[in-house]
Amino acid sequence: MNTVGFPLLSLLTWLPLLGGVIIMSVRGDEATVAANARWTALWTSLVVLALSLVLWVRFDQSEAGFQFVETAAWLPQWNITYKLGVDGISVLFVLLSTVLTPICILASWDAITVRVREYMLAFLVLETMMVGMFAALDFVVFYMFFEGVLLPMYLIIGVWGGPRRVYAAIKFFLFTLAGSVLMLLALLAMWLTAGTTDIPTLLHTTFPAAMQTWLFLAFLASFAVKVPMWPVHTWLPDAHVEAPTAGSVILAGVLLKMGAYGFLRFSVPMLPTASAQLAPLMFALSVVAVIYTSYVALAQSDMKKLIAYSSVAHMGVVTIGIFTFNVQGISGAMFQMLSHGIVSGALFLCVGVIYDRMHTREIARYGGLADRMPVYAFVFMLFTLASAGLPGTSGFVGEFLVLVGAFKVNFWLALLGSLGMILGVVYMLWLYRRVIFGALTRVELRDILDLSPREVAVFAPLVVLTLWMGIFPSSFSGFWDASVGAMVEQHQAALATAVQLAGGMPR
Repeated sequence: MNTVGFPLLSLLTWLPLLGGVIIMSVRGDEATVAANARWTALWTSLVVLALSLVLWVRFDQSEAGFQFVETAAWLPQWNITYKLGVDGISVLFVLLSTVLTPICILASWDAITVRVREYMLAFLVLETMMVGMFAALDFVVFYMFFEGVLLPMYLIIGVWGGPRRVYAAIKFFLFTLAGSVLMLLALLAMWLTAGTTDIPTLLHTTFPAAMQTWLFLAFLASFAVKVPMWPVHTWLPDAHVEAPTAGSVILAGVLLKMGAYGFLRFSVPMLPTASAQLAPLMFALSVVAVIYTSYVALAQSDMKKLIAYSSVAHMGVVTIGIFTFNVQGISGAMFQMLSHGIVSGALFLCVGVIYDRMHTREIARYGGLADRMPVYAFVFMLFTLASAGLPGTSGFVGEFLVLVGAFKVNFWLALLGSLGMILGVVYMLWLYRRVIFGALTRVELRDILDLSPREVAVFAPLVVLTLWMGIFPSSFSGFWDASVGAMVEQHQAALATAVQLAGGMPR
């Protein structure tokens, strides 16, 4: 039932497109069009953020099921409906999308000077796709939004990116689209078997064990690319390096969560037998990602590439938590996803601040910025320590819970997973020391300016959220506690039933 008296989720989903229509209807000289596009995009995203706060306030944390459900006939002859709703697993990802969008628009205010109208339109379309994907309760609707995200991000990288932007954009598009084709085949198989694409119905549909394995592998092909998991992660560093700063923020903050969200929404609850059977594979891929990409990050000379590889390592921790199938592990994965969305996005913004001033991301070109940019040094330090998992910041809570959940499964899994966290401290502190401390010897750095008021406004909400999540984690975890608990119970019950039917271990 809708608990606010109006179609809140539909407004959240489609209102950005209305802002896009307004932007495209503006006429005038180039400067006027650019200014109107910036302000229209900003105010539209702020209105959407305000509506998402209504969703946040009115959400009933004690309910494990879907809330704010909206249903409308769409393709009734094929039993496909337009259906939106959120539960504890998806509601905060909707909020994360609406929080980061106005921050990205504000961060692009002066950095983007070419095709400003089209750039702002692309971000509003991207916001529609992100919110719609997390709110979709019909598999076909989900798939449309899931794939729709590719188009605006492809343009953001390919049009406003760096020197190798076309190569990075095409690589991003091909990698993500190829995996999703297999997911479409899995969707068709589930539809033919269950006779519906309704996600709440599919969550309680039992598929044959052999079929589950093939469905899980098809989902894995799509979600692993989106996470991204090793070895299909190679598109990410190129995309991050070539994307404009705001594009990197959304890519790391929200788009990487799509794959992990897919595992939580589809793979684990719908395919419990296959998930349990293939969990060792997921653990192996995750551990390799955590350790290998951490060492690769240590070898980087480009700040963006270092943070990009660190994102692969952090998302490896997330997939470890998801496939522990216990409350601590999955809750830790949820917390880590939200924390990573905020902290990694903030780190890319930190890189963007000095890139806008110096037009280089080479670590060796910097040093001693603490003398000239003390406010920036403090902000960068906070997000560096949060990425390294300092207690009192958002990065600690998720990693700690994932380790607890992994320890319940296997001691060596927890040990190997923790190695990536140790290496994360090494490469993040190495980066910070090289950029912020040392003697200010380079002449070109002596006139560099500290954060402007606009940049302070960009970082302020991210600083607050990072500390809030670290000091009062229950104010966030309370949203998904009921949903995660119900998922774990359902998963365990499905496995027990499979064991009884097979007369032993599920096959």
